[in-house]
Amino acid sequence: MAFTGLGAGGGHASNSSPMAEINMIPLVDVMLVLLIIFMITAPLIAHRIKIDLPQASTVLLEEKPDTIVIAILGDGRMFLNDVEVDRSAMLSRLAVEAQRKPQPELHLHVDKTLQFQALATVMADAQNAGMVKVGIATDPIKAGSGR
Repeated sequence: MAFTGLGAGGGHASNSSPMAEINMIPLVDVMLVLLIIFMITAPLIAHRIKIDLPQASTVLLEEKPDTIVIAILGDGRMFLNDVEVDRSAMLSRLAVEAQRKPQPELHLHVDKTLQFQALATVMADAQNAGMVKVGIATDPIKAGSGR
């Protein structure tokens, strides 16, 4: 037993202190239970389920498509790849570019003072022309710029 008697009884001297020993029996019991659990579960871990995983191909990725840039100033003037155009010229050019394979990306650079209606009109025109990849370019806010 881990502890001896605490008083004058028990056949020990009254000035003896309790013996502080680790009781190994519960520790051994826990270790045996864990050993049995691992022995039972180990064969289950080796059991595998067949899954049809997708295969990666070694085909080279397509080249990045071209980019068309439409810039719209605050006064409503439009520039298609740095060339000033009117709305009808832009519509015809977008219809031609939408038929290309791979289809080019359309980047819209818009002045922050422009009315939203003008931007919405250009985006609707691009969608009606068949452009799928349309993005609005923004300038990152710089720290301390006060924007």
